[in-house]
Amino acid sequence: MPTNPVIKRDLIYPDLSYKIAGICFTVHNELGRFAREKQYGNALEKSLIQKQIQYKRELTIGDSRNISDFVIDDKILLELKAKPFILKDDYYQVQRYLYQLRLKLGILVNFRSYRVVPKRILLTEKTVLTMNSE
Repeated sequence: MPTNPVIKRDLIYPDLSYKIAGICFTVHNELGRFAREKQYGNALEKSLIQKQIQYKRELTIGDSRNISDFVIDDKILLELKAKPFILKDDYYQVQRYLYQLRLKLGILVNFRSYRVVPKRILLTEKTVLTMNSE
């Protein structure tokens, strides 16, 4: 299947985020939709080790005492959820973590949904300005 070079060029970390999405699909297929968030995290960690992808798990973020689920290859924040649906607060949480970790891209995944749809969340200039004004 041909790739559109214009779209791929504009994506942040396209290859790594593609691998992460693939791992999330595999984990969802293995565990189904009714496991706990911790179980999804354990399965993801196992896959990351097998694929030799560097990661940090349950990283404490600065003085805020917030804990991110995964930081992949010091580039991408991966936040896991296992709940009926994603809320605005979940998106805001990822944006705060991106700002605090100084990362450009976060991926939010809800394993409770029927189909896993990794949501790419960018740290934009508008977000940075909003965070700086608080």
